[in-house]
Amino acid sequence: MGLYPKATNPLELGLPVGPNSNVFYVDPINGDNDNTGLSPLKPLLTVEAAYALCTTNQNDVVAMIGGPTADNPAASITWAKDYTHLVGLSGNLQGVGQRCRVVMEAATAVTPVITVSGDGCIFRNLQFNQEKATGAASGVAIVTGHRNYFENVFFMTPTSQTAASYSLKVGGTENLFVRCTIGQHTNVRNAATYGLWLYEGDDDCQRNKFVDCEFLSWATGGGTAHVHVYIAVGIDVEVYTVFLENCLFANVGAATLAVAIDDNCATTDHRIIVRGHADMLGCTAVADPLTYVYVPDADDAVSGLLMIAAVES
Repeated sequence: MGLYPKATNPLELGLPVGPNSNVFYVDPINGDNDNTGLSPLKPLLTVEAAYALCTTNQNDVVAMIGGPTADNPAASITWAKDYTHLVGLSGNLQGVGQRCRVVMEAATAVTPVITVSGDGCIFRNLQFNQEKATGAASGVAIVTGHRNYFENVFFMTPTSQTAASYSLKVGGTENLFVRCTIGQHTNVRNAATYGLWLYEGDDDCQRNKFVDCEFLSWATGGGTAHVHVYIAVGIDVEVYTVFLENCLFANVGAATLAVAIDDNCATTDHRIIVRGHADMLGCTAVADPLTYVYVPDADDAVSGLLMIAAVES
């Protein structure tokens, strides 16, 4: 029988539970990696130590207690165990400002902070931050796994302004991001960097959804300094789709971004589906090219249930 009755049942965290599920607590201030982590009174110090105790396919949970101190990993974290979850116990903020933080410090100088290669994992109420300031391109998070769920997660803009740096890089399939923040209004962008980078990973990064998400940047380096969503040229699967529902694309600063979405998908039969609305600030145009962006048709002469290729106003 699992050990969770001795601690918190994952059901109390709103997570799936199996007969062997465990909850391992992490407290970056009061924890000790010699503890069992099975009680908030005996927490572990780091997310990495808790993850090492988890068993794949068991719906184990790492519960991170929020506070003024972040977890500062000494190496990139690889989250490879399927159906293993990471949840922050903190105020339910809209992405920005989460106090359950995993921060790669500048002196560590490795990238990314975390790679999620497992399937069916849940991440909630967290912040991931990359403070590497110089050198080669750096990134915050990579998702190569499938059918993962991210809610209220803040993927900060990396401190580095080196071209091809990114907040979130996704190559997996059928992942869902809800009320997440990708990028920020704090670190200046003056090179060709990305907020969300969709690339030719396993299954060509198909059918990922972003619902009620914020894409943020502070650009000072000209119209091509940054792009909120970059779709790589290597994606060549037929009928490629990505869904953006009720999302905000907000750039501030001295420069106006040329486009919010840079679409380089190599097939002519793909769709960028904007469901609901998309609010654009500090962007000259929605996408380049706009041909494959589909929005609800507002023309009274045509059924409002139809979606049509977007046209710049």
